[in-house]
Amino acid sequence: MTAAEQQLNERVRQGCPVFYFYSSEAYLVRQAAAGVRAVLLQQEAETTVLDGPAPELEQIIMAAGTISFFGTRRVVELPELDPAAYSDKDLDALCDVLQSTENAVFLLCSVFEPERDRLKLSKRAQKLIAQCKKTGFVQELAKPRPFELKARMIERARQQGTTMTDNAAAALLERCGDDLFLLENETDKLCALSGYGTVTPSMVAQMCAQTLEADVFEMVRMVTAKNSTGACQKLHTLLRLQNDPIQITGALVSSYVDLYRVKLGQTAKKNYSAVFKDFGYRGSDFRLKRSAENAAHYTLAQLENCLGILAELDKGLKSSPVDKQLLLETALCRLALAGTAVRRN
Repeated sequence: MTAAEQQLNERVRQGCPVFYFYSSEAYLVRQAAAGVRAVLLQQEAETTVLDGPAPELEQIIMAAGTISFFGTRRVVELPELDPAAYSDKDLDALCDVLQSTENAVFLLCSVFEPERDRLKLSKRAQKLIAQCKKTGFVQELAKPRPFELKARMIERARQQGTTMTDNAAAALLERCGDDLFLLENETDKLCALSGYGTVTPSMVAQMCAQTLEADVFEMVRMVTAKNSTGACQKLHTLLRLQNDPIQITGALVSSYVDLYRVKLGQTAKKNYSAVFKDFGYRGSDFRLKRSAENAAHYTLAQLENCLGILAELDKGLKSSPVDKQLLLETALCRLALAGTAVRRN
């Protein structure tokens, strides 16, 4: 158990009346709430769950004020609370209930939209947060960064008696993205596949959830490494799995646009994190970090040429009678050659 978890458990045992968790990630708040609920239930508490973004105040008051026949504390859980869904008057009334409760513990959860590198909090949300801080415990759950996600997966595997290598964790993150629920499910599956021994990158490639974006990004890395044969083999696999050629091309375009953007950032003395913010990306910046590594092998002129090749490919797929697989293979070879052209920047 971490120091933060120990501190939270201590607050529960001390009788803290309000716990409020909020984040941009629903999985994180559900996980935090489950931890508090587990400790409360050890104290023989009785739980009332009120779903929806704005449960009626009468229901909340009734749930909080009900006296248990067994003398246990009441737990009132609002797992989908959205402060902005209340009027100012009703929000004031909710704050009064939170402040004056004597027989209940409130467990509140909210998910807010991210806005660049912070959460987009309405005035009502800020007011509720301030009230909960006065009354009880409030925690903003930040979305884990890539290295933190890798550490979580490695630790989850360790708890199952399994070793997950750093390279395997990186491969899993690249393939599944930063979806915590999916990452944990895939980690559990890999632990079982390894016989609870050692999880390797090859196991990740064979067994983990297939995403077109991850596979195409791997194909781009092969092109960058001048491995045209490997890239074409990867393409054949994607086509054999009945991925649409136009969708494959779209993912290729997206990858090369990322390369071009981070290269522009490099020429302006900005790192990939600054590019992530300036272009309003959402989610994790892990993909842009890997794009920055690939972009180092190109000049701006070479990347402009690559984007031109992809524009021709897109047009050809939609209008040319030539076999689509042949068009894609030809474009991949041209992309590999574009990276070896004489540098002009």
